[in-house]
Amino acid sequence: MSFNKSQTEAIGHTTGPMLVLAGPGSGKTTVITERTRHLILQKGIEASHILVITFTRAAAAEMKERFQGLMGRKEPVTFGTFHAVFFQILKHAYGFHGGNIAREEQRFQFIREIIQNMHLEYEDEHEFIGDLLGEISMVKNTGIRLEHYYPKNCGKEIFEQIYQGYDQRMRRHRLIDFDDMLVYCYELLKERKDILSAWQNKFRYILIDEFQDINSVQFAIMRMLALPENNLFAVGDDDQSIYRFRGAKPELMLGFEKAYPEAKRVLLDVNYRSHKEIVEASLRLISHNSERFDKIIHARQEKEVKAEGNQRRVFYHLWNGQQEEGKAIIEHILKSCRQGASYNDIAVLFRTNTQPRYFMSQLMAYNIPFRTRDNIPNLYEHWITRDLLTYIRLALGSRSRQDLLKIMNRPNRYITRESLEESDVAFDVWADYFYDKKQHWVAERIEQLEADLRVLSRLSPYAALNYIRMGIGYENFLKEYADYRRISQDNLLEVLDELQDDAQAFSSYEAWFSHMEEYTKELLEQKRRQETLTDCVSLATLHSAKGLEYPIVHILDVNEELMPYKKALLDADLQEERRMFYVGITRAKERLHVHSVKKFNGRELEVSRFISEMQGTSG
Repeated sequence: MSFNKSQTEAIGHTTGPMLVLAGPGSGKTTVITERTRHLILQKGIEASHILVITFTRAAAAEMKERFQGLMGRKEPVTFGTFHAVFFQILKHAYGFHGGNIAREEQRFQFIREIIQNMHLEYEDEHEFIGDLLGEISMVKNTGIRLEHYYPKNCGKEIFEQIYQGYDQRMRRHRLIDFDDMLVYCYELLKERKDILSAWQNKFRYILIDEFQDINSVQFAIMRMLALPENNLFAVGDDDQSIYRFRGAKPELMLGFEKAYPEAKRVLLDVNYRSHKEIVEASLRLISHNSERFDKIIHARQEKEVKAEGNQRRVFYHLWNGQQEEGKAIIEHILKSCRQGASYNDIAVLFRTNTQPRYFMSQLMAYNIPFRTRDNIPNLYEHWITRDLLTYIRLALGSRSRQDLLKIMNRPNRYITRESLEESDVAFDVWADYFYDKKQHWVAERIEQLEADLRVLSRLSPYAALNYIRMGIGYENFLKEYADYRRISQDNLLEVLDELQDDAQAFSSYEAWFSHMEEYTKELLEQKRRQETLTDCVSLATLHSAKGLEYPIVHILDVNEELMPYKKALLDADLQEERRMFYVGITRAKERLHVHSVKKFNGRELEVSRFISEMQGTSG
C-alpha cells in the first residue's frame, strides 16, 4: 500500500508527542493502524504497551479489525473508548464490575424521585429529566465546580439540590455513570501515584482518534498517563469539533502545542473522499472561522461521475417552502436512482431532529424507504399538541373532566380542581359552583371558555389553532411557562408554528385527525422496518452524520435561524455552527445539494450566510 508524504511522516513517528491534523477523507484510520503496526514490526515495541483510544465502541471495533487484518494475527494492543479504558482502571482499583454501571432507566428513576419530592412543575417529564441529566453530565465533563455552574433548565439552587440528590443516590447504590468514570479516574490517578505509575508502565504509547472531541477531564487523564515519555499521538480535525454541548472544545486541540512545546505537527493534506469542487467549497466556508489551524487541502478523487448532465458537483436551490423543497429532493432521489445510484448512496441531512417531519411524510407518500440515525420526535405527540387537540375535542362536544382539567388553567383562569367533581361536566353547573361561592369573576371565565369552544367548533383547523393561540391566550401561557422553567420561549413557539403550518393543508378536523393517525401509524411501522431495510435513504442530523460518507448528499433548510441556529449568539457558538455545516458538506463524495426555503413553518427566513461563504461571495 502506498502513502503520501504526510501520511508517511505520521506513520513513521516513534517517540514524543505528535499532533496529526486529519481533515475529512484524509485516511486517518489508515495512519493510526499503520503507525501501530510500524511501532511493533519496525521499532520492536511490545504490542501490550500500546493503547489506541476512540470515541465510540463501533470505531474501536472497526479499528481493531483493520489492525488485525494488517497484522494477519491477533496482537495484545488495547483498542477502546475513553470510558472502557477508564472503567478498566477503576475495576482494578475498586473492584467495580458491569453491575456497578447505572442503567439509563435507573438514572431516570433517581431524578424522577428527586423532582417529585421537590414538587417541581414541568410538562414533559421525560424531556425535563433528559435535560437535567445532560446538564449533570456537562458539569462532570468540564470539571467545573457545581457552585460556578449556571443551569439552563431550572434555578441554580434547585439544580444544585437535584445534582447532590442524584450523586447521593448513586453512591448509596454503589453505582457509577459514564461521566463518573472520568471524574473517579482523574481523582484516583491524581491521588495514587503508585496506581498511576503502574498504568504509565502499561500504556507507554498512546494514540487518540477524533482528538477534537476530547474534553478537559479526558485530556488531563491522558496527560498524566503519557508521562514521563509523552508518547502521545493525537489525531483529529479542529474544524470538525462539534460537541461543545458535551464539554468538547477545539481550544484543547488548538492548545496541544502549548501543552507540548516539543510536539511535532503533520497535516494530512489530501482529501481522498470528495470531488475537488466540494473540497474547495468546504474550505471557502471554514476559512471564515478565526479559531482554527490554517490548512491547505487538496482533493484526490479519480472517479468522475456525470452530475445531472454536466460536471457541476455543488448545487444551490431556493424553494418557496418545505413542501416544494421536499418534492424537489424526492424527484432528485428518483432521478439519481434511474441514473444508476441506489437509495444507500443518498443522505438527507438537517440541523435539528424536528426539521425532517414534513419531508418524512412525503417519503412515506412516495414509498421511498429511509432510515433515521436520530430519534425524530412525533409532533402530534408533543404536550403542546396534546393541549391544543384537547381544546378541539372539547369544542367538538367532549365534556370529560380529564380534558377540562388539562386545559382549564392554560391560560390561567384560577379554576380549582375541587370544582370538578363529575366525570362529565355541565358548564352551567360548573359556573354555578363559583357563583355560589361569590367568585363571579371565575364563573364568568368558565362561561367565556364555553363561548370560546362554540367559536372553535365552527372554525377550520388552521383558524382554530390561531384562535386558541391568540384569542384564548395559549401563546402567552407558553411564554410564562418558558420563563418559569427558564427555557427558550422560541422552542415552544416553534411547536405552535409547525403545528399551525401543518393544519393549513386540512379543511376539516376529521381530515386532520385522520392524517395524524395515519402518520403516527406509518412512523411506528417505519421504525419497525428500519431494522430489516438493506437499501434506503439515510436521514441524519449534522451531529450524527459525522464520520459517515455518501456519494450524494442533500442538506435541508440552509437558512438563517436554522443553520446557523438562532441560539448561536456568541462568536464561539457561530464558529461551532459553521463547523457543523462543514461536517455536513464534507460527507458528500460526488454531489452536494444545498437547499434553502423562503418560508419555514409559515415564517419568512433569510438564506443562510454560509451559502455565500461557500460560494466565496461574502464580504
